[in-house]
Amino acid sequence: MKQIPSKRDVLAFLADNPTQTSKRDIARAFGIKGAARVDLKALLREMEAEGTLTKRRASYREPGKLPPVSVIEVTGSDADGDLLARPLEWAEDTDPPVILLALRASDPALGSGDRLLARLTATPGEAHAYQGRMIRRIGTNPQRILGVFRAASEGGRVMPIDKGSDKQWTIAAGATNGARDGELVEAEQTGPKGRMGLPKARILTRLGDPTSARAVSLIAIHQHGIPDHFPDEVVAQADAAKPASMNKRKDLRDLPLLTIDPADARDRDDAVLVQRDGDGFVIWVAIADVAHYVTSGSALDVEARKRGNSTYFPDRVVPMLPDTLSGDLCSLHEHVDRACLAVEMHIDADGTKISHQFHRGMMRSVASLSYEQAQAARDGSPDAQTAPLVDDVIAPLYDAYDALRRARETRQPLDLDLPERRIELDDDGKVTAVNHKERMDAHRLIEEFMVLANVCAAETLIAKKTPLLFRVHEEPSPEKLDALREVADSAGLTLAKGQVLRTATLNRLLAAAAGTDSAELINIATLRSMTQAYYHPENFGHFGLALRAYAHFTSPIRRYSDLIVHRALITAHGWGKDGLSPWDIEHLDATAKAISDTERRSMTAERDTTDRYLAAFLADRVGTEIGGRIAGIARFGVFVKLDGTGADAMIPMRNLGAEYFHYDAETQTLMGSDSGTVIGLGQRATVRLTEAVPTTGGLLADLIELDGATLPRGPSKGRSKPGKRRVGPAKAKAAKTARKVSRIRKAKR
Repeated sequence: MKQIPSKRDVLAFLADNPTQTSKRDIARAFGIKGAARVDLKALLREMEAEGTLTKRRASYREPGKLPPVSVIEVTGSDADGDLLARPLEWAEDTDPPVILLALRASDPALGSGDRLLARLTATPGEAHAYQGRMIRRIGTNPQRILGVFRAASEGGRVMPIDKGSDKQWTIAAGATNGARDGELVEAEQTGPKGRMGLPKARILTRLGDPTSARAVSLIAIHQHGIPDHFPDEVVAQADAAKPASMNKRKDLRDLPLLTIDPADARDRDDAVLVQRDGDGFVIWVAIADVAHYVTSGSALDVEARKRGNSTYFPDRVVPMLPDTLSGDLCSLHEHVDRACLAVEMHIDADGTKISHQFHRGMMRSVASLSYEQAQAARDGSPDAQTAPLVDDVIAPLYDAYDALRRARETRQPLDLDLPERRIELDDDGKVTAVNHKERMDAHRLIEEFMVLANVCAAETLIAKKTPLLFRVHEEPSPEKLDALREVADSAGLTLAKGQVLRTATLNRLLAAAAGTDSAELINIATLRSMTQAYYHPENFGHFGLALRAYAHFTSPIRRYSDLIVHRALITAHGWGKDGLSPWDIEHLDATAKAISDTERRSMTAERDTTDRYLAAFLADRVGTEIGGRIAGIARFGVFVKLDGTGADAMIPMRNLGAEYFHYDAETQTLMGSDSGTVIGLGQRATVRLTEAVPTTGGLLADLIELDGATLPRGPSKGRSKPGKRRVGPAKAKAAKTARKVSRIRKAKR
């Protein structure tokens, strides 16, 4: 075991290495490993208590010294006209040190009050303590706020829409950008607090009516607390990143790897290649090496973990990483060298994996294709970009996919058929159409390759006994299966009881519903019966994919879980010092919970945004009749999934007619007390849209027809109310309702 360094040794190391100030850096410098780290930690705490060291976040430095990169504020100029500055963060009892700015000819003109991120160099013996060189002006990354503008006699204020926030910003008369009272605006800070105690700001964008379509996603971002502004330190760290070198990487640049993504993709984090190998194939999946740039404990890492994932809206993306990384250095653009983690997977002619091996390499994409381009090339209509790639690059991809598809049919993962909606917006953010995204073999090909790569990551880390985060999906609960069974019964289908549940069982139900009027309902009900997937350090399997072990490896640009898996692979293979840190391992449970929560937060925000966009789109159709299908029954009303948009409109009980409807939770039906009309899941319905509220996404409707027949309206004197029900008659009526429902189901069969 290495001897613990003396306090003088520690101080000397920090003085000589101002950028290596974390406990891990100190331990590495003195060769401290294992249990000796406890003694080092005790030494650092003792020095901190004595005042010979100060701790800033996860790093140590001598008291009275600034970190090599700091946020500073220009205070004015000296007698020679040189600009001076002070640190914005200074916790010592002494006066803050003076910083002399050494400006380049290319640097912008600066004045008192300007804030900078600067690289500092100590200047012993000079009148100033440090010399500073500007990295970037903080003004180019100011804090932003979304709020409602309230006009005043001169300028006005921005009132935040964030829940629980009462912070207001003052807007000078010349900084309103023409905003009118009551408009939703986006503003950015321009200065510190003024004489009224409010920070100064200027209005960047007028978004008009807070209830308009253009404001929808911005409101969701703020209501759900999704961070949409990167701190200065994070942006500076991303801006300072440089392309990775070949250092100990496998050279994959001669492999014709390519990316296939949506046509409007801004980032490309996965590339693929297939090589024929006798009757089988070698499938390569290369993923951007994000771990090289986002190291454990860094400002970038802290922010990425806080966000957990990128969040996608119809009109914008809130990314997990700054665009410098996600759109450039970690994006596998064509014809440029990019660092990657790649997995080489050998499969046989039936799609069974024979072996796999991971590499840390350097690749160069030969093409960045859209799904439509790749599919057109496969279908015999290549363009100028894909024509040279058809035979040697594109055709093998599809041949390997055919083999994997055969293996998939044997494995029987859950085969849901739920077309994804695509909301199309014009330049003003108004919904112009709601369509279903086309699903092509190009999409399925990439999905199958990614699933296989994720399986390989999990298997490798299990074999090497390296901590990781699994993607866990547990089987449905008995209660949810009973609910699905009721929906199936209402559609004249059967989901048998008393057998071990497998995805193949559910696939048989889905196959039986395919091509019928109940197909969409059964798919939705099956999805709702599933438990929600989550992240966990322990492996509980993935029910939906019918896999024993599964981990997310393929999207570290937009999912923090994948970044943890990348670090685990780096640690497991001994590829460098940027793998899992002791902190990562110690906090795996907390990280799993945190990113599972942020994933749900994003899903909720995305769903709320979709609902609001659909409500805005349908607002012009209030009063018109729309077809749909009964998709939900509750004590308070009925939900109808509308044709075309897939939006859910609610019909409150009071809108069902003049009679009283008895709710049966077991059969998921409503029965009219006077007419005997039974409303059940899956029935065709025609509704009249009565209300569409974009601010909430709420849709209300009246029920006009049920299975093509006009709904009986009950007694003409008004809605009848249920009398006081005696137990005996109540049971008899329930039995009668059940018999009637049974007859209806048999008739449907």
